[in-house]
Amino acid sequence: MPPKSKSENVPAAIQPHYAAITALTDAFCSQHLNDEYAQMCRAMTATLGRKRPSPLTAGRANSWAAAIVQTVGSVNFLFDKSQTPHMRSDDLAAGFGLSKSTVADKSKQIKDILKITIMDPTWTLPSRLAHNTRAWLISVDGFIIDARRAPRSIQEQAFHKGLIPYIPGEPEK
Repeated sequence: MPPKSKSENVPAAIQPHYAAITALTDAFCSQHLNDEYAQMCRAMTATLGRKRPSPLTAGRANSWAAAIVQTVGSVNFLFDKSQTPHMRSDDLAAGFGLSKSTVADKSKQIKDILKITIMDPTWTLPSRLAHNTRAWLISVDGFIIDARRAPRSIQEQAFHKGLIPYIPGEPEK
């Protein structure tokens, strides 16, 4: 079963900002990445839109859009040549008409606001979640283990507590 979908609801006052930014991220992802990236970018935009106060009200839509794609991309190794899709960060910035440093600065701001870390399971694309070790580490009797290698009963408990994204080997629902 894939992880629960992230809410794309935003307050009415933020809706115009959300619409402008997601129009840009959707178009960019459609042309250069894929729908999975587009969905994650919409979810991240909505999360930023629900912050009080929302940072999306300050700054240009294309800066936010580029930084959101960059942030999702950095969690999912978009800039690693061995990954598909793959893209260089300067090409991403140029796609939004911005400099690489402008996008990197705004991306850092997003990471700070949302407390995003490397391989953050919250922002990992669903298709990559099975390979994200951080999504599967749990503590059992004080020992850190990979839940994918734990007995089924422990996996079920970890899933019901929200510690792992799904029960390994269970068919999607």
